[in-house]
Amino acid sequence: MFIDECVIKVKAGDGGRGCVAFRREKYEPWGGPNGGDGGRGGDVILVGDDDTNNLIDYKYKPHWKAERGEHGQGKDCHGREGKSAFLRMPLGTIVINEGNGAVVAEIIEDGQRVVLCAGGNGGWGNPHFRSSTNRAPRTALPGLPGEAGDFRLVLKSIADIGLVGFPNAGKSSLTRAVTKARPKAAAYPFTTLHPQIGVIEYPESYDRLLLADVPGLIAGASENRGLGHRFLRHIERCTLLLFLLDMAGADERDPRQDYATLLAELKAYDPKLLKKPRVVVANKMDLPAAKKNLTAFKKKYKVEVLKISCLSGDGLEEFKAALRARVIKHGGKPRPMSRPREAA
Repeated sequence: MFIDECVIKVKAGDGGRGCVAFRREKYEPWGGPNGGDGGRGGDVILVGDDDTNNLIDYKYKPHWKAERGEHGQGKDCHGREGKSAFLRMPLGTIVINEGNGAVVAEIIEDGQRVVLCAGGNGGWGNPHFRSSTNRAPRTALPGLPGEAGDFRLVLKSIADIGLVGFPNAGKSSLTRAVTKARPKAAAYPFTTLHPQIGVIEYPESYDRLLLADVPGLIAGASENRGLGHRFLRHIERCTLLLFLLDMAGADERDPRQDYATLLAELKAYDPKLLKKPRVVVANKMDLPAAKKNLTAFKKKYKVEVLKISCLSGDGLEEFKAALRARVIKHGGKPRPMSRPREAA
C-alpha cells in the first residue's frame, strides 16, 4: 500500500532533574554541594532517505517519542543525554504543523536532517546555587519539557518520470513490465487507487530511474475530482512527464481527445507542468486499430511518439533506453543502484 499523507504525534525527551547532594568524607563531614546536572532530552529528527518512497511506517505507528535525559546524581555525576528518535522520510515530504497550518520543513535531499522537536535542557544541580551567603543550597531545578506537536506529513514524490494517462490506458501494466513494482492490473478503470513508485534499473550502467505511476486521471482532476489533487501533486517534481495513451481507442475513446484533455487538466492544476519535458507513448500497438489511430494522432500533434505493447512486450527495451536518454538530456541524473544502508 502506498501512503502519501498521514498525521504523526511526536514528543521530544524531557530534561533530567538536577540533584541535591553534598560531599561527605571521613575527614570532611560538611563538604560542599556536589549534585549533578540532569541530562538533556533527546530530539525528534527527520532524516531524508532516498531508499524510502512512502509514509506507510507512520500511518500505522503515528506516535513517536524520544528518550528523556537521565537525572543528575551525587558526586557530581551528570545525567546522560536521552537518545534521539530518528524518523526516515521519503524525499519530497512536506511537514505541516497541524495547529497553525504552517510548513515547518521540507525534505528534499538524501541524508538531510531536520530537528522537528528539540529535547528539553537538563536541570541544574545544587552546586549552581552556592553563593557567599548560602554555602549549602538545597535547591535544584527540574528538567525542561521537550517540545511536542502534531504534524501532517504530505508526500510529493521526487521521481524522475511522472506517468499520467486515462483510466485503463495501461499504466499499471507498463509499470509492472519495466519495474519491480507490482500494482494491480485488470481490465476495468480505476484498478489503481494509490500512486505507485517503481524503479527502472539499468544494470549495464549500474543506475536507476524512479517512475511515479499516478492513478488514472479524469476530466475535472484539476478541480479535485477523483482525488485529482492527491494524484497530481506527485508529478510536480518530476524531470520528465510520460503521457501514456491507449492508441487502440478502447471503449470508443479517441487518443487525440485524451491527450488534449490531459494537457488541459495539467494546465488547470499548474501551468508550470506544461513547461516540463514530456514524451508521448502509444500503448496497445499490437491491436488492429492502433496504427490507424496513430496516423490520425500524428497529423494533429507534431510530437514524437514511442510505440509499445505492454501485452506482447514489443518496444519495451527501446522505451527504457529512450527514457534514460531523455532524463539525462533534460538535466536529470540517474541514481546509483541501492546498496545496504547503515542505521542512523
